[in-house]
Amino acid sequence: MLTRSHGLGNDYLVADPGDLPFEVTPARVQLLCDRHIGIGADGLLLLDGVLGVRIFNPDGSEAEKSGNGLRIFAKWLFDTRRTGGGAQFTLKTIGGDAAVEVHSVDGRAREVTVDMGAPVFRENLTKLDVDGERLNVVALSIGNPHCVILRDSLDITELRRLGPLVENHPAFPRRTNVQLARAATRDSVELLIWERGAGETQASGSSSCAVVAACRRLGMVDDDVTAHMPGGELRIRIDAEGRLWLRGPVEEIAQISLSPELIARLQALP
Repeated sequence: MLTRSHGLGNDYLVADPGDLPFEVTPARVQLLCDRHIGIGADGLLLLDGVLGVRIFNPDGSEAEKSGNGLRIFAKWLFDTRRTGGGAQFTLKTIGGDAAVEVHSVDGRAREVTVDMGAPVFRENLTKLDVDGERLNVVALSIGNPHCVILRDSLDITELRRLGPLVENHPAFPRRTNVQLARAATRDSVELLIWERGAGETQASGSSSCAVVAACRRLGMVDDDVTAHMPGGELRIRIDAEGRLWLRGPVEEIAQISLSPELIARLQALP
């Protein structure tokens, strides 16, 4: 049994590995996430221990952290009573621990707040040569890598052109998430997202945090900011210690039983 949920259109499959009739491998993640011959999703969230999560991109690679993924996973833990009814707990990821708070209605998580940690900036990387153009960038990590490109206006065709080039630029040995962004007001940013291992994405929690952190560093926004994306809005607050607190909605789409045919195809993969 897998659960499929989304945060502003960014959807993940969630599973307990003990419930799956196969070991999780990159090839099997790719098939599960394929929207034509699999179930379809922007990634897979796999229970790791009691409150740990492994985050897989749809290409089978493993991500360190995901704001939407953590909110979705926290909802799954809460809704399936794996937290003992507790609404505040700490998730463990390879990108660091993340405290979460579930905001529920009638015993089901509707919104989740996540402590995404303090950003770490790459001080020596402020310009990037891409496709004959020298880009001004803000490169940083929020447990996973990001490259923010600030623009006066946002163009989806530019994202589709620059996204894969920046993602795979030699400056990022493990690839990077890419954002085209602008500070609309002191409490509002807009962004388009090219996600590492997934491509163009409707919404991203960590990307929203990266853009707010970059704009705050440049003095363009204050400490409470709404991030506007094609999929919707997320709220980010920067506390006195510089930590980023992300709040946004989560919604379950389906609980899925795999067919014998799909199980057989998955088991045949390495």
